[in-house]
Amino acid sequence: MINIILVDDHHIVRQGIRTLLEIESDITVVGETDQQEELLFLLDERQTVDAIVMDINMPDTDGITLTKHIKNLYPGIHIIVLSMMDHEKYVSQAFEAGATAYLIKNVSRDELLFAIRFAAQGEPYICAEISFKLLRQAMKVVPSSASANATDLQINNREMEVLALTADGFTNQEIAERLFTSKRTVEGYRQSLIEKTGVRNTAALIKYAYQNGILK
Repeated sequence: MINIILVDDHHIVRQGIRTLLEIESDITVVGETDQQEELLFLLDERQTVDAIVMDINMPDTDGITLTKHIKNLYPGIHIIVLSMMDHEKYVSQAFEAGATAYLIKNVSRDELLFAIRFAAQGEPYICAEISFKLLRQAMKVVPSSASANATDLQINNREMEVLALTADGFTNQEIAERLFTSKRTVEGYRQSLIEKTGVRNTAALIKYAYQNGILK
């Protein structure tokens, strides 16, 4: 079971996320707030909190500062930033402060759930929209210096289809529908690609594929 605390200064946002998460059998919302002191009280009161879904904007502090403070006090709790701000500056600051994941608020339901489950295991995650934005920027300044191909890496045809659709911006659910398979199967193909290429996440996977000529 993944125990979650929601932190956002908009009650309707917290209510919407709570409603979305409550139907999931493996996720429980154990508290919500928009105040730093109340959050710290909730953390002190609860014996088990796995992750905090938190906005950057807070009425009495900011999510970056609060993330750093929480990680100092509770290093085992994973912070999932959910914000309207998609500038790389905030993404970088959040991860430097100790966040495990960074999402923007127009993220799909499926990606939010995937990110929560992924981050709750301590795995870093950046939502697809920001990943592709960072990738486009990186491709402008990083020349291709390595050479690899799908045959060398033993990437099969279905994995290539998943890779290409991922690069086109499709979510796991959308890819599953196009390939007439399950979302879990698509996630498995993507994880296999990450392991074969030796990268850390989806953004790095797409960057690697373009730089090495696997995708053109």
